[in-house]
Amino acid sequence: MSSAAQTGANDAAWEVLFERHEILQHIVRDGRYVISADDIRKEREPRLMAKFDHRVNLPAIFKTHRLAIVPVTRGSYVIAPYEVYERFPPDEAGAPTRLALPSHLQSLRPDKIISETMAVNCALNAGMLADFLQEEGLCATVSGRMGSEDFTYRIRNALTNGYDTVAVQGAQIEIDAAFEGAASLALLEAKRDVAEDFLVRQLYYPFRRWHSKVAKPVRLVYLVYTNGIFHLYEYAFLEPDNYSSLQLVRQKRYTLEDTRITRSDLRNAARRCPVEEEPPIPFPQANNFRRVINLCELLAQGELSREQITQQYAFDVRQTNYYTDAARYLGPVEKSGGKSVSYRLSADGCAIMDMGYRQRQLALCACILRHRVFAQLFAESLAHGAPLDQESIVAVMRSNALYHVGSENTRRRRASTVYSWLNWMLQLAGNG
Repeated sequence: MSSAAQTGANDAAWEVLFERHEILQHIVRDGRYVISADDIRKEREPRLMAKFDHRVNLPAIFKTHRLAIVPVTRGSYVIAPYEVYERFPPDEAGAPTRLALPSHLQSLRPDKIISETMAVNCALNAGMLADFLQEEGLCATVSGRMGSEDFTYRIRNALTNGYDTVAVQGAQIEIDAAFEGAASLALLEAKRDVAEDFLVRQLYYPFRRWHSKVAKPVRLVYLVYTNGIFHLYEYAFLEPDNYSSLQLVRQKRYTLEDTRITRSDLRNAARRCPVEEEPPIPFPQANNFRRVINLCELLAQGELSREQITQQYAFDVRQTNYYTDAARYLGPVEKSGGKSVSYRLSADGCAIMDMGYRQRQLALCACILRHRVFAQLFAESLAHGAPLDQESIVAVMRSNALYHVGSENTRRRRASTVYSWLNWMLQLAGNG
């Protein structure tokens, strides 16, 4: 099944359920609708229909009516106009703090972190968590699936901007890891995908499960590992019974690798990189280059269909197409045909993703600089110390006959990608 078909199936199933149960009418009258997992299962499996880690993953009818779905028991969910997601803050400037794993460890390697569990173990054993939480002697404790027990909470209504009350009775929760020290218990959620936001429930339900069971403070840590960098965020709920009282406490980045890259390194990469013919692939429209890299990390674990990429990543169908095309344009990813389209790393992509941090970033720069418009604009940007403005980029693209990208509006959208990728390369030298 194609990605479009997968998304269409999910959207269509919810359309059927909304009509069958008159869900919108119930929400207008009562403010919410409670639906059972058995009712959902009549159309599709609840695991496909009720798990949306990011706002972009929501079905069309939910987006249209600003709705969300939250579990309230092991077999039922509330659908209502709740604000359930939180945007990640911008990254702090500067180089990440470099730490090292104990020298005797042979089963953990900085360049072979292929799962959330391995990322958490590296963060613990390298002392990142101790440094971030400012607490020594952390011991791994509660983790895995468990019941939430019973509690109620207030949550912001997206339509009224007021608060509604939700009652939870033994809903299933999952804690990726928990570490207890003398002063606190830290509950940790770990991801390996780059996203704009996250589902607050992944922190809130575990918090409510444990904050009344221990006498010490319960701290909440969200860890994102990607491209050799550990991004740690600590959050707190200012009011324990208020889902919408989440506040960022601190954030910090760490690495186990050498991340130093200089302007000289970038110039050398540009000089060693001959310009090649443009591939028969659309010019990229994928502004966040970190997500291009993250897609390659995902494919380093094996070939995936469009459907699987859209399901597993913080993409909608349109973004899946944009970012897979961008990775194909650069060379690390290739598309396989057949009845359903799928994607895998090319031979060059496999080699790049097997490199350490510095070599990987410079190899990715080379992938970009093989393309004439990027090479020309990068040289000018290096001379200026910053990417050229978008108008200058549009003018250069317009002057290159091979960059036929349709209308002027389309060219401007593509120019924003050029600007973002140039900025990513220049920031490498600023963060190293």
